[in-house]
Amino acid sequence: MKQKISIIGSGFASLAASCYLAKEGYDITIYEKNNEVGGRARQLKKDGFTFDIGPTWYWMPDVFERFFADFGKKPEDFYELIKLDPAYRVYFEKGHCITIEDSLEKIYAAFEKEEPGSSKPLKKFIKEAQENYDIAIKDVVYRPGVSPLELVTPQTATRIGQFFSTISQKVRKEFNNQNLIKILEFPVLFLGAKPTNTPSFYSFMNYADFGLGTWHPKGGMYQVILGIQALAESLGVTIKTNSNVSKIEVENNTAKGLYVNDEFIASDIVLSGADYHHSEQLLPEQHRQYSEKYWESRTFAPSSLLFYVGFDKKLKDTVHHSLFFDTDFDVHAQDIYDTPKWPENPLFYASFPSVTDNHIAPEGNEAGIFLIPLAPDIEDTPALRNTYFEKIITRFEKITNQSVKNNIIFKESFCVNDFKEAYNSYKGNAYGLANTLLQTAFLRPKLKSKKVKNLFFAGQLTVPGPGVPPSLISGKLTAGLITKNKN
Repeated sequence: MKQKISIIGSGFASLAASCYLAKEGYDITIYEKNNEVGGRARQLKKDGFTFDIGPTWYWMPDVFERFFADFGKKPEDFYELIKLDPAYRVYFEKGHCITIEDSLEKIYAAFEKEEPGSSKPLKKFIKEAQENYDIAIKDVVYRPGVSPLELVTPQTATRIGQFFSTISQKVRKEFNNQNLIKILEFPVLFLGAKPTNTPSFYSFMNYADFGLGTWHPKGGMYQVILGIQALAESLGVTIKTNSNVSKIEVENNTAKGLYVNDEFIASDIVLSGADYHHSEQLLPEQHRQYSEKYWESRTFAPSSLLFYVGFDKKLKDTVHHSLFFDTDFDVHAQDIYDTPKWPENPLFYASFPSVTDNHIAPEGNEAGIFLIPLAPDIEDTPALRNTYFEKIITRFEKITNQSVKNNIIFKESFCVNDFKEAYNSYKGNAYGLANTLLQTAFLRPKLKSKKVKNLFFAGQLTVPGPGVPPSLISGKLTAGLITKNKN
């Protein structure tokens, strides 16, 4: 008889794990509290507009290819990818902008135009970033964080210093132009920490950015979720939505099942891809590995204030992804990490997927997503949301030299309180646990419970870290530990 595994949550990590475990012959059921699959990568549809509620960036296409290849498939079996050109645009003070295009040669030219002579150190920087990428993504991040020795390889041994210096130090050693520095520090924000706290080894994110490019799945990032769901179901996985898990049952220090909608579901193994802190709250206190004091001491990635906006016209001179770095990044970062408060003049990000994809908005209209990074657990009220929408939309109009406020059909928002309610997210964080030096690899919460037998975890609060590709990898790593446990 097949061993039965119950999985909590249906985000990228849970779906990925379910595929690997079903392939190994387990009987898999996923329980999702919301009414649709996807976890944080859900979708909003309104008045003919389609918005990705969560992730909007498709980076590291090789990780997705590697995932599907494990099942004899390719991404294009499930969704169509478009390489973005330009990848994104960055706006600075007084409307000055730098556009990052779709090839290294074009990016070198853009740097050279901004600061003559800068393409030479950039080539050197990207070469090293590519070497780090090959080490990290092809090897190190596919290790389960069980032992510090996982980080010690012949390749990493030659780069040990990069774990004790920071991205900020590395970039500023090679570049003087503040705009170029901001662009090179930007990718590590996906890791959820300040560049001044992120090891320089993580420069591999710069290669992911410049070398591998930025992509868009036609129809939005949710198409990736639907693709993995289809794969999972083809392998025999059962997915149940509107299924709230209220307790993990433990007997003799062994997980025995779940209470789902107040009904007990017996299980041989339990895997939670939900928020790690919340997952442990489903256990009796003596079976939790990490105390409240532990969680309080962690550095969390930011939360976010997001707006999903329907415009009744096409906007001028906009690209798919734009970053508005026209205010002081260091001050905003302090307001997130050091002295948490609402930022006076926030940086923000805007995405207009309908520029690329005519499936996203009605003809002649534009779909806009706006995001402001915020400190987790910050006060969240309708009045504050409206105040900050007015701030960023006013700046957007000024910087892009166009009027848009009177062309808004609707706007929906999502912020700290929603992250808590929708995803049981600790302090309403959006991206999980930041990848700082002391929160890397084996120093992150464990994939396998140290206190409860047959209880496992996956997702962006554990190994390897925040983001969609790491979440896919996390699912694979946890599935591997479960299979190894069986054997």
